[in-house]
Amino acid sequence: MNFLLSDEQLALVDSVAGLLRDRCEALHVHKVFNTPGDAVFDADLWRALCEMGVPAIMIPEEHGGLGLGLVDLAIVAEALGHAVAPVPFFGHVMAALAIALGGTEAQKANWLPKLAAGEVLGTLALCEGTSGWLPEQWTLSGSSLTGTKTMVPNAAEADLIVVGTADGLALVEKGASYTTTRIDSADRTRPLDTVTFADAAAEALAQGSEALTRLIDAAAVALAADSFGGAERCVAMSTEYAKMREQYGQPIAGFQGLRYQLVAMALATEPSRGLYWYAAHAWDAIPEKSSHAASQAKAHLTDTYLQVTRDTVEAHGGIGFTWEHDTHLYMKRAMHNWAWLGSPSRHRMRAADFAGW
Repeated sequence: MNFLLSDEQLALVDSVAGLLRDRCEALHVHKVFNTPGDAVFDADLWRALCEMGVPAIMIPEEHGGLGLGLVDLAIVAEALGHAVAPVPFFGHVMAALAIALGGTEAQKANWLPKLAAGEVLGTLALCEGTSGWLPEQWTLSGSSLTGTKTMVPNAAEADLIVVGTADGLALVEKGASYTTTRIDSADRTRPLDTVTFADAAAEALAQGSEALTRLIDAAAVALAADSFGGAERCVAMSTEYAKMREQYGQPIAGFQGLRYQLVAMALATEPSRGLYWYAAHAWDAIPEKSSHAASQAKAHLTDTYLQVTRDTVEAHGGIGFTWEHDTHLYMKRAMHNWAWLGSPSRHRMRAADFAGW
């Protein structure tokens, strides 16, 4: 099995990374993060990503997409996580994937070209209560939805919400009978809303039940990839700082305790790349192993990311605790990834179930 990226995949990552270097430097992320009022996303950066074709990666070519696989989407998610990019990438691409997986031909023809081009914004509503992330925990059902979904990315701005229901997946368009309330969450680069439906008109996806597991697996892999990108950046930030910061007339990189900590951070992070790569590959090519691999990747990488951000704060000393420093951007993204779609312990249980334990 060849686990190297193709020339086309490398070119895709280089293009996205180049755009982020030009348009998403840390000071800009801080500016978006600290915008007064309800946090929103960087519309100009999102528009540039749409023009590059990022939302179209997994949309079939016949509907205006690129027709690529989850590996391609995941390596882009890694690049966005590396920059903690304040864009609605995750909810949008998952909404598009849900329709591509479970929609009728009419639903696909109606929505996918617009989602691929970024003409409309989609999002994904799964969680009920504080931890009801999986289908067996959902209560909303029928063609008129009444109830509440929590932790929905950019629901206030979305034109289309893909809702997980007890019957499968359903589409709710902007203007239907629902209200949104912005959550004061830690990660302002990914605004979350509570959505309250009151007999909201919903259009079921024809294959919504069958698509659910595939969608949850893909979301788990995307979160794992984002977490790897962020953790990798934290290791680099900590190493750069240790070489620059001096105490007692020498760089703190020479202090044995800190050197051990930096090595431990790198050893926890770098080998995990293969975990999310394999999970994405399994989703594309080995579907019978996809759920187990996706939950393993989500559990391990979001756990690792959160620990690495804690170590990053420690490695930076007092400055690492300040609001103005980049470390808190990554720690808050790590907290988001750890919680969204369920905790690592929940996904380890899910992986065990799929492994037949």
